[in-house]
Amino acid sequence: MTTSDHKKMFTQLDAKPIKKAKFIKHNAPKERSCGTALRKCKNCGRMRGHINMYHLHLCRQCFREMAPKLGFKKFS
Repeated sequence: MTTSDHKKMFTQLDAKPIKKAKFIKHNAPKERSCGTALRKCKNCGRMRGHINMYHLHLCRQCFREMAPKLGFKKFS
């Protein structure tokens, strides 16, 4: 579902607070304790290709763009 669908659903459920609470309870995102969905890139929000070293919290694509600014050099 897209964000607009959720907003439409909330406007429809505003008249029914009990059903709205139940909808939010069962459709809330799951709390993660491990796995790829635990960490996101702080720049773009991607979950895959995450670089956690030096507490960068960037995906590999964003790291490649920002590396020269951060002081990393490409060897070879």
